[in-house]
Amino acid sequence: MRWDIQHITRFNYAAPARDSFNEAHLQPFSNDQQIVESFVLKVLPSTRLRHYKDFYSNCIHHFEIPEPHTTLHVESQVPGATMPPKWLALDATSGSMTRIKEAMQGERAYDFVLPSRYVDVAPETWRLAVDATHGEEDIWQTAVRVMRYVHGHLTYESFSTRVHTHMREVLAQRRGVCQDFAHVMLGLCRTLKIPALYVSGYLATEKASATHAWVEVYVPGAGWQALDPTHNCTPDETYVKIAVGRDYADVPPVTGTYKGTTERTMDVVVKIEKKI
Repeated sequence: MRWDIQHITRFNYAAPARDSFNEAHLQPFSNDQQIVESFVLKVLPSTRLRHYKDFYSNCIHHFEIPEPHTTLHVESQVPGATMPPKWLALDATSGSMTRIKEAMQGERAYDFVLPSRYVDVAPETWRLAVDATHGEEDIWQTAVRVMRYVHGHLTYESFSTRVHTHMREVLAQRRGVCQDFAHVMLGLCRTLKIPALYVSGYLATEKASATHAWVEVYVPGAGWQALDPTHNCTPDETYVKIAVGRDYADVPPVTGTYKGTTERTMDVVVKIEKKI
């Protein structure tokens, strides 16, 4: 699938803001499942852009705007292509949970069995994970069981949470959006010592195009494998991967600080045009 993605974030301030320091996680990965042909990032007011790779190999763009401004416009444009991924089939087997310690030998695995800002591994979370996977002995099938539990236990409801909502609150109210589904699945997997990371990206469907979040788990012998608890599936070529981290806190599309009024609005528009 070929695509052109336009992602616009616009901040409007009630009074001039200044000394604005920002980072953007907007440049998708190029790997064996997707190709980024080019990447253009436009920021208004105009400023110098710098970029670097973080610990998880995400490309981060940094920019500063010291002068007063009442709006901040951040726009990325990305043409590229995705190929049908070769994830494990949902009914595949991978080996006994007694081998789960081998997962710690995987790339970056240690960070992804620990708690993080929006994900916990408390005893209550472990109890839910054990109940959700009772009787399952295969590593991959355990992760699939967790995905199915999260999908069946939570109700998707737009605007029911905030970007800073912790998984404990999501479990208590049993509703949320895609990042909440991902956070809950991360917590359940991590309590079982299955390394699990957060993926931010885009999803282009016939109904809409939007930012999205899903999960990758590390399976010994198979590597990192993707699961989407929001849709109860493995991602296909309609998914575009931007960045990975321990949870949303590591990969927000645009984040920063500034001096000035706390009264502001933010508008986000994502357009994905699929090409033949």
